[in-house]
Amino acid sequence: MAAKAVELTVGERVVRVSNPDKLYFPERGITKRQVVEYYIAVAEPLLTVLRDRPTTLKRYVDGVTGEAFYQKRLPKGAPDWVQTARITFPSGRPADEVCPTEPAVLAWAANLGTFDFHPWPVRRTDTDRPDELRVDLDPQPGTDFGDAVKVALVLREVLAELGLTGYPKTSGGRGVHVAVRIRPEWDFVDVRHAVIALAREVERRAPDLATTSWWKEERGTKVFLDYNQAARDRTIASAWSVRGTPRATVSTPVTWERLSTVDPDDFDVLTVPAYLAEHGDPHAGLDAEAFGLETLLDWYAADERGELPYPPDYPKMPGEPPRVQPSKARKPE
Repeated sequence: MAAKAVELTVGERVVRVSNPDKLYFPERGITKRQVVEYYIAVAEPLLTVLRDRPTTLKRYVDGVTGEAFYQKRLPKGAPDWVQTARITFPSGRPADEVCPTEPAVLAWAANLGTFDFHPWPVRRTDTDRPDELRVDLDPQPGTDFGDAVKVALVLREVLAELGLTGYPKTSGGRGVHVAVRIRPEWDFVDVRHAVIALAREVERRAPDLATTSWWKEERGTKVFLDYNQAARDRTIASAWSVRGTPRATVSTPVTWERLSTVDPDDFDVLTVPAYLAEHGDPHAGLDAEAFGLETLLDWYAADERGELPYPPDYPKMPGEPPRVQPSKARKPE
């Protein structure tokens, strides 16, 4: 008979895992308990990523074959040791999000069906000023992980010329994410503008590979540098997060030297703990130095193209072009 619940000791806490034998990833035979135990195994580097950050939980309460949803507020019934951080949505409404501070929070969240953790690029001491610049390289139809790697290497060149250090990871799918630690001196609008300037320079250097076009009909078979992931309340799955794929892949930090040699499908719930034990945390140096955005913001200010569209759920932003799909835009008479 399948166990109805088990209790796991995680640090100073006891975390109850209900229905531990429930299949979360049927193709691989991976259970809820295995996902919880995975998060306990990678708790040290994952908490380095999440600690003191408001974090959205992407929950799959029925496993990977069910519907997922984003938990943007502290769930009802949360233990009193689960801390929160107050954030403000683009609408101006506030919310108290989970703010991980210890390994037990990861296990508790995994028991709720959390696969990926989506931290804001801010700390709870100042949730309006990001301390991380993130670049999301998203392969479009007809492109793949290898194409994303090629664009990421161009991005690395641009960052190096700016004196910035980026840290790459697999997205857990076909994409690549790159993080740069920055000083928390700029608001979300400025950081997004810096990402736009960075993405445009990558696009200029690799026009056949990269695009900053917001509208899918204009992207072609290129890798999209999704600058809107830098907008307020837009997040990406953290390093070490399980993704909602049939293989139970994991968004995994790698070195620049290894990026072009890895297969993202090789990183999953079953393999990543051993990878961590063998290689350590490739992002261990991310917090060693924080950089400025002055040059990127100068680039943005000097670019006559100016602002790009925001996501459709945002209020109209200053200087933003019309949010009209180009093929449907009214032609001037």
